Amino acid sequence: MPLLEGRARHLISGAPGTATIILRRGDITEQRVDAIVNAANSSLLGGGGVDGAIHRAGGPAILDACRALRASRYGTGLPTGAAVATTGGDLWARWVIHTVGPVWCATEDRSALLASCYRESLRVADELGARTVAFPAISTGIYGWPMDDGARIATETVRHTKTSAQEARFVLFDEGAYAAFEAALR
Repeated sequence: MPLLEGRARHLISGAPGTATIILRRGDITEQRVDAIVNAANSSLLGGGGVDGAIHRAGGPAILDACRALRASRYGTGLPTGAAVATTGGDLWARWVIHTVGPVWCATEDRSALLASCYRESLRVADELGARTVAFPAISTGIYGWPMDDGARIATETVRHTKTSAQEARFVLFDEGAYAAFEAALR
């Protein structure tokens, strides 16, 4: 069966008090959700990959909000594993939740920091009242985290994190990432 971009192929109901997990292949900036999670860099000022795509699609309001955060609470940048929200600007989503994933390292286990990105993003979503949240595969791009392990950490963390969000949607850019998340949910 061919994969149709944007259609959910898997839906996993979580335990009570956790979000239903949905896998989608597509563009995270086009998701009709309350909040989109941005795999940001610590500067919060945009970058490449998902971060750049969100800033481009969301327009200058997101960058303005990030600059305000840097001028106030995050003068030295957002710490790895933390999360903070801004407006969604021109995106369909009302909010963007920015989180900084760890750079993968073969000699140091940073998996707790990666798990923190997902937990903290859900905590921020709860504070905002977001019921639907779209996640990218954090740290699996330029930060070099192996996709299979990143998918395992992402799905296990979201599956076991208490939240008032009803839906956690993993929006995956290509078939390889989708397959890794699909395998992690089995």
